[in-house]
Amino acid sequence: MNTQSPPPLAGVFGGGGLFGIGYALGVIEGLRERGIDLHGCPMLGTSAGSWAAAATALKISYKDLAGLEVPTFPNPRAGVLAASAREVFGNATDSTVRVVVTEVPRLRRTVLSGADTPLADLVAASSAVPGLLAPQRINGRRYVDGGVRSGVSVDLADGAERLVIIAPLAGAMFGPFGRFVERRTDAEQRIWSETHSGTFIEFAPRATTAGIASRPQHLFDKARALEAYFCGLDEARQRTIE
Repeated sequence: MNTQSPPPLAGVFGGGGLFGIGYALGVIEGLRERGIDLHGCPMLGTSAGSWAAAATALKISYKDLAGLEVPTFPNPRAGVLAASAREVFGNATDSTVRVVVTEVPRLRRTVLSGADTPLADLVAASSAVPGLLAPQRINGRRYVDGGVRSGVSVDLADGAERLVIIAPLAGAMFGPFGRFVERRTDAEQRIWSETHSGTFIEFAPRATTAGIASRPQHLFDKARALEAYFCGLDEARQRTIE
């Protein structure tokens, strides 16, 4: 029987393209300013959320990520996203980071750990959007974007006294689609609560933030992603936290 107490804090961050990376890192920085620091805490990321988790673990700023050249889409060349990620993450590993990927061809939702696999490879696998980027190979297996199966995967998050949930595609995003992601995230929270006894603090874009990306293609616009960063920062600064 495991009698270890859960850590005080953990994070789970969902997908959302460049917009999602900016929004998540803005929220994470805003929480850090308020004494809620996710660095060193267990984090689970999906797609954009995997980049946010890796950057937080390695103390890499959003400015550093924003300086990366974004690959053109579609791009069938294998390894292009991993090469871009390696420019900021190098070959670093970190046991606090796990990512959600989708294993092909069976489309099985899978969690990979950063304990022994370079974070650059993990974020590339978790972000390989089918039809836009080639699958990422890790240890002989092929993976595509974890968001194929779930936008956030809260149900797979680590146990903690408080779980920080960042869902960049929920809330006010894209009308009915955002509400669908919100309902799915709520259902995953209930599953998580069946195993863990912690509380949640959830962030999803408010209307002002959602207005930055009113069309799906806006999720991959670097200028809009920078706006999303500052909106996420403001949302975290203004949020009532008990």
